[in-house]
Amino acid sequence: MNYYLLFYHTVDGYVEKRAPFRNDHLRLVREAHERGELVMAGALADPVDQAVLVFRTPDTKTIEEFVHNDPYVLQGLIAKWEIRAWTVMVP
Repeated sequence: MNYYLLFYHTVDGYVEKRAPFRNDHLRLVREAHERGELVMAGALADPVDQAVLVFRTPDTKTIEEFVHNDPYVLQGLIAKWEIRAWTVMVP
């Protein structure tokens, strides 16, 4: 298994705009976590302009599927997203 970081770059007003989609987004996050794919996730603070999600999967296919099903992405709250392989030194 490999570690990957998913970076979400959010749109202006993201915190206010996410409210109608938050429950569905959190359900998707919880389901990925329960399957053991998503290790941890959260928004960066001050300013809330990005979020980082840590995945542990064999490849990026699972992460790409997550992104394409995420209400935040589907509703235009994510201006840009990026997946990066992460070489973990201390698990």
